[in-house]
Amino acid sequence: MSARLVPARSLDAETRASRSDHAALRLWLRLFTCSLMVERHIRASLRERFSTTLARFDYLAQLERAPEGLRMRELSHRLMVTGGNVTGLTRELANEGLVERRAVAGDRRAQVVRLTPKGRRAFDAMAAEHERWVVDLFAGLKADERERLHALLGRLKTTVTQHGTGDHHE
Repeated sequence: MSARLVPARSLDAETRASRSDHAALRLWLRLFTCSLMVERHIRASLRERFSTTLARFDYLAQLERAPEGLRMRELSHRLMVTGGNVTGLTRELANEGLVERRAVAGDRRAQVVRLTPKGRRAFDAMAAEHERWVVDLFAGLKADERERLHALLGRLKTTVTQHGTGDHHE
């Protein structure tokens, strides 16, 4: 990499690349940087607007997609976090009245978690804002550019999947 003076706060993953690096590496670093920047914006917006975290939003989003509820183990798998993390979030969200836990008949150790009506209203409000934030972040691209980028990233996803990367989460 070439040495360059960059103000500390503007450093990101992409600044690690130089013109002499392979184009694929520079592209990866740009994708990674963009992903991190979008995620940081979403995290900050959730914190400012709803006093919540991305982890809590993602947890509620999984339950919103499964109105019948999910077992704790399935939630842990879908969120790609430990059972302990899910247990802690479940306790917090249940105490706030956003989710409810129910025992599974025939399995004393298992619980199913689902959104309460209050939790559904809270998530719906967050999801609507979340969508607006994402739309705003991508507003610099024309519709056909977004479609083309989506298609290209789909091809990249297929290629990466064919390299046997393990779990393939959407």
